[in-house]
Amino acid sequence: MTVVEPTTGKLTVHKVKIGMLAGAALAVALALLPGAAHAVDLLANVVPGARTELTVKMQILIIMTLLGLLPVMVMMMTSFTRFVIVLSLLRQALGLQQGLPNRVITGVALILTLLVMRPIGDQIWTEAFVPYDQDKIGLDTALQIAQQPVSRFMLAQTSKAALRQIAHLAGEDHVTDPTKHAFTVKLAAFVLSELKTAFQIGCMLFIPFLVIDLVVASVLMAMGMMMLSPLVISLPFKLLLFVLVDGWTLTVNTLVTSIQAY
Repeated sequence: MTVVEPTTGKLTVHKVKIGMLAGAALAVALALLPGAAHAVDLLANVVPGARTELTVKMQILIIMTLLGLLPVMVMMMTSFTRFVIVLSLLRQALGLQQGLPNRVITGVALILTLLVMRPIGDQIWTEAFVPYDQDKIGLDTALQIAQQPVSRFMLAQTSKAALRQIAHLAGEDHVTDPTKHAFTVKLAAFVLSELKTAFQIGCMLFIPFLVIDLVVASVLMAMGMMMLSPLVISLPFKLLLFVLVDGWTLTVNTLVTSIQAY
C-alpha cells in the first residue's frame, strides 16, 4: 500500500496487512501448499536478504500464485486423490457411469478430504496464520511453520519404498532422516503412495461386484440369452447388495480409517 505524505509529497511505502479477504485466502493456501516455503528458500538464494524481509508486492505475488495453484494443491497434497480414485472405481464396479455424475464423486471426495485435513488446517491457522495476521511473524516464517504439519501428514501416508525411489531419482540417497528430504521429494513419494493405496482399496471393492457379473454372465450363457447384456441384469443385484450391506457407510469408513495417524 502506497501513501503520499501531505507535508513532503514524497512516496513512502508503509508495512500493511494484506486485508481480511486476502488473509483468509492465505490461510487456505497455507493449509494446502506449505511447499511455497521452498520457493522462499530459492528466492533467498537468488536475492540476498529476501528471506528476512519480503516486500508487500512480493507477499501479494506469492499469495496470488498460491491461490492460482489451489486446485492442484488440493489434489496433490491431501488425501483427495485417494478418495476420488476409489469412488470412481466403485462407480465403475457398480456400473453407474451415467447414474453417478462426476460432480457427486468430486463433491464426496472433497467433503471427506476436508474432514480428514481439518486438524491440520486448525493447527496451521493457530500456529501460522494467526501470528502472521498479528504481525508477529513474516510470510516466509509462516510458510515454514505451515509446511511442518503437512509434511508429517504426507510422510505418514508415504511408503518407504516410494520414498527411497524418489529420493534416489532426486539424488538424495545420503539423507537418512525422512523429515530431512526436500519438500518436492516428499510430495512426489506421497503422490505415488496415494495412487498405490487407492488402487488397492479399489480392487478390494471391485471384486464382489465382479463376481456378480461373472455369475450373471454364466447364467445368461447357459440359458442361451446371448443378445442380452449381462450389465442390465447384474445392475439391480449389485445395487441391492450394496444397499443391504450399507455400502456407502462401509466405503466411507474404509477411506477415512485408511489414513494413517500423523
